Amino acid sequence: MASVLGLLEAREKKVREEVARLREEAERVQAALGEAERALQRLADARVTVAEVLAEPPSAVVEPVGNAVAGSAVPRRAEGMTASVLPADYQRIMSVLESAAGQEGMRCQQLAAALGLQAVPAKVEGLRSKAKRLVERGWALQTRPGVFTPLGTTAG
Repeated sequence: MASVLGLLEAREKKVREEVARLREEAERVQAALGEAERALQRLADARVTVAEVLAEPPSAVVEPVGNAVAGSAVPRRAEGMTASVLPADYQRIMSVLESAAGQEGMRCQQLAAALGLQAVPAKVEGLRSKAKRLVERGWALQTRPGVFTPLGTTAG
């Protein structure tokens, strides 16, 4: 009878090992299922949100600020506006133009040096484009070709 008990114990050990393996596999499958369900929920939420947005009437769309110019981050200057509404690069240009050095008017090469940029053509032309945009939007003046001052001053 000892041999029958030994066979049963061996069989029991083998089945316990199979149960442990299946539990590990079940845990792995359960984790994968949980992740897949979360991904499915995120997609369903996104679909609902997009459907809601698309279903809104066109008049519910928020229009850009009235002073903004299409395709530009530089708004037209209005009374009471400060340079803080400008993008960071433009704020830096305005701060240099408004400094004592800029009151007399600055060429773009001088502006580049004051901003700590190399006075290479690519940098200077980029500054020229930004300075002209500031002039177009009423933030600065071009007193002579290539010479820029802050609004309210005129260089001789």
